[in-house]
Amino acid sequence: MSSSKTIQVQPVVMAGGSGTRLWPLSRAAYPKQFLVLTADKKTLYQQAVARIEPLGHNGFDVAAPITVGNEEHRFMVLDQLRELGISSGPVLLEPSARNTAPAMTLAALAACEGNGDPVLVVSPADHVVADMAAFTRAMNTAIHAAAGGAIVVLGITPDRPETGYGYIKCAPGAQAARVVSQFVEKPDLVTAERYLADGNYTWNSGMFVLRASAWLDAVKRFRPDILSATANAWAVRKTDQRFVRPGAAEFAAVPSESIDYAVMEHCPGSGIDIRMVPLSAGWNDLGAWDAVWQVAAKDGMGNAALGDAMITGSRNSLVHASSRLVSVVGVDNLVIVETADAVLIADRERSQDVKAIVSQLESKGRTEKNLHRKVHRPWGWYDSIDAGARFQVKRIMVKPGASLSLQMHHHRAEHWIVVTGTAEIVNGDKVLTLTENQSTYIPLGEKHRLSNPGKVPLEIIEVQSGSYLGEDDIVRFEDTYGRS
Repeated sequence: MSSSKTIQVQPVVMAGGSGTRLWPLSRAAYPKQFLVLTADKKTLYQQAVARIEPLGHNGFDVAAPITVGNEEHRFMVLDQLRELGISSGPVLLEPSARNTAPAMTLAALAACEGNGDPVLVVSPADHVVADMAAFTRAMNTAIHAAAGGAIVVLGITPDRPETGYGYIKCAPGAQAARVVSQFVEKPDLVTAERYLADGNYTWNSGMFVLRASAWLDAVKRFRPDILSATANAWAVRKTDQRFVRPGAAEFAAVPSESIDYAVMEHCPGSGIDIRMVPLSAGWNDLGAWDAVWQVAAKDGMGNAALGDAMITGSRNSLVHASSRLVSVVGVDNLVIVETADAVLIADRERSQDVKAIVSQLESKGRTEKNLHRKVHRPWGWYDSIDAGARFQVKRIMVKPGASLSLQMHHHRAEHWIVVTGTAEIVNGDKVLTLTENQSTYIPLGEKHRLSNPGKVPLEIIEVQSGSYLGEDDIVRFEDTYGRS
């Protein structure tokens, strides 16, 4: 077997989900993987990346992470890696959602091109792990098994008869990497209780460790249509610094399928060496608000409070306050989540059903499905703090060195007031430098641009007035972020 010092490890973080069951905090434009949802001050994506870094101390050659995600979230990925002080590997931007099997195929193609045939450590970006030492030990075992040719899945040691997860059945044995005999769908309660008592079943974590070539060989064997279509999209990719964009039309033709359905469920009994390494490390898949409650610190009555929350006379409830004080009296088993523009109240045991609310929002064309009141952009963010007939007020933050596009509006004029920092403003044929308490007026139809030339964040108040104030009333002439 290869020495650990010679094993190349390529982390792959799957960060393309939308997190609909964690609405209203998680939304399509700012999904759960980029949010802080635990006592750890890191986002779920940052936690996924940080978990792999200690493997470098075990002698493995650990490359910068490959992230597979959504075009709209590309700058969140770079910003959050920068906060960790971790350099980014390629950021593979899926032109359309095609589930995890095509995403993993893209990552394998990228890894083979850059590093020969590394061991891929593939992790979703929405998990939490409490015991990092146990995680590192299990991953060490999995990497050695994968370096020897096995496909390895991390199985979570179950502590309850869970009906929300898929299961892995293993052949009896005491080896560190056990032979997988079957992948099992989500069971009913009676079946889950039997699995728990049996002792040969673990939860399917969705974390996989395998050589890039092992995945490509397996997907070629079981789903050659996915491999062929994904390879076609990869062949016509375009690269923009760290961002890699497969061909949009070609990727749209890729069948949508999960890793488990496409490949893993076919491996047992096929001659492929597929193994399970058990992980008992306080793992949780934060798929719904009940899972957030499970991992949160609780008071003596089982209540978890996140943000500015006060709870009295209540039991087993989760209160998450984002923008104001939320007070709760005399409730049991509830989830209460407050944001600046929406409030969710749900039975904790039915938190999976939040996705039905998201479906209603989509059917009614409500913006709350996709956007928060505070909207993040590559250059910073804006917060729509007030609106009425023919006016809207926004608070805008621009990062140091960042710039909005050179643009104009057909239907609105804008007033800008600098609150903090220094603004460089193109206003028609004039270039202005404004500081705190200074302002300017942008007439309707005038070309304009807002930039931050300073070293601290720039904040302004923008007052829009006009007959139409929608975000689609923008004509871009020049743009740093490729949107013109």
